[in-house]
Amino acid sequence: MGLRRKFGTLPAMRLRLPPLRARAKGPRGVLGALRGVFYGWYLVGVASMMLTLMSLTVFQSTGTYFVALNREFGWSRTLLSGGFAFSRIQGAAIGPIEGFLIDRFGNRTMFIVGFSMMGAGFLMLSQLRVGVVLLNVLPFSAVIQYYIALGVITIGSGLGGWLTMMSMVNNWFSRQRSFAMATAMSGIHFGGFLVPVLAYFIDHVGFRPSIMFIGVLVLVIVTPVALVMRNRPEDYGMRPDGDPPPRSTAQTQDDTTAPASEASEDEPEYTAWQALKTPAFWVVTIVHMSSTLSIVALSVHLSPKLVDMGMSLTGAGFVLFAYTLIALPLQFLSGYIADRLPKPPLICFFLLTQTASLVVIAFAENFYMAYLFALLWGIAFGGRGPLLTSIRGDYFGRKAFATIMGLSQLPTSIVMVITPLYAGYVFDMTGSYFIPFITFAFCSFAGAALIMFARRPDAGAHEPYPIVAILGQLGIGSGRRQ
Repeated sequence: MGLRRKFGTLPAMRLRLPPLRARAKGPRGVLGALRGVFYGWYLVGVASMMLTLMSLTVFQSTGTYFVALNREFGWSRTLLSGGFAFSRIQGAAIGPIEGFLIDRFGNRTMFIVGFSMMGAGFLMLSQLRVGVVLLNVLPFSAVIQYYIALGVITIGSGLGGWLTMMSMVNNWFSRQRSFAMATAMSGIHFGGFLVPVLAYFIDHVGFRPSIMFIGVLVLVIVTPVALVMRNRPEDYGMRPDGDPPPRSTAQTQDDTTAPASEASEDEPEYTAWQALKTPAFWVVTIVHMSSTLSIVALSVHLSPKLVDMGMSLTGAGFVLFAYTLIALPLQFLSGYIADRLPKPPLICFFLLTQTASLVVIAFAENFYMAYLFALLWGIAFGGRGPLLTSIRGDYFGRKAFATIMGLSQLPTSIVMVITPLYAGYVFDMTGSYFIPFITFAFCSFAGAALIMFARRPDAGAHEPYPIVAILGQLGIGSGRRQ
């Protein structure tokens, strides 16, 4: 057995080139033909860089903004959490719409629209002032400015951020989908590495100058990034994973051992409506919801929790840095393994680890427990994300991936509206985060159990409707109409 055949399924960066007629088209004629690297990997790099920026500014540093605004304005944690809850309401409302828009207009167009809005939102956030007057007529309080700015940032990051980038990667990869998505999503963790830097600048330069710089940076990079983005490989004479064009029927019949590169021809192509009628859609949706609600709450309340324990804001940033340092290699490892092993048991393992980390932070009272949390949370955070995303591509294909993801995230977005507000309210009432964190641990454990019932949809069979689907997956009733 030759080396190519023996190692042909590894997620190697150097892949076979398409025929010469495809090399002169689109992006292949710019970098791919010169370097011999499949253009999809360049797009993975673009996605990783954009997710780094979005993670740092929208996701990972939320707690840092929380503390800075609390110090400057003296707002309660319920009020501050309410701003993030309000922004999540907007995100939930446009979730299914943004998926449809991505599938309809393409990833590049939605990136331009979304990141332009995101940059404008940060500029608005940098101008928070008490007693500002709008149009010299209406009083415009800092609270209203804060809520509006967060809403604009959330909508922009939703339209042009994570879902847009994952849809692009899903379009360009099939056999190596999990590894490619894991590589792209590494940007989420690279953003975490930069949190202490941003926290330092907010502490020493000031909140407003730091946030204004972010807004300007986001707006400046929109055009150059959009110039290199591409929607689908077929538009440029290429195929997912850099595979060669399919062979003729006669060639396929002569060769009974078709190579793995042709396996992608059998990939499912579900519409959004077809996906909604499968048990797998609802099981994965509920699992994703149960695991993600704690992530949003911690993005807001972890830094305040650590500061309450006696850490400085910069020290709290280093806890985020620690779990990010652990999560990054786990992300690549989980993506690599998930292209070779069934995903449900892997997801179950990472969710159980997440459950343990939430129990630890609920009881944490000192430096050592904070870093034990960082260890466990880093393992779970790094391994879980790519798998819960790529499993949708495996189960439902590329045809309506963004729309399916948007619909699947709708229940999650609705619940995530409540969780930061819930944690802030309970803290204001009890002076502790113990009850919220234990609640999140229970939800994560429930998701770990449920994911073991996920099964790949049978495209040739009649799928039951949602309630029957879930009962069937749990072994209650027939689960499928004959």
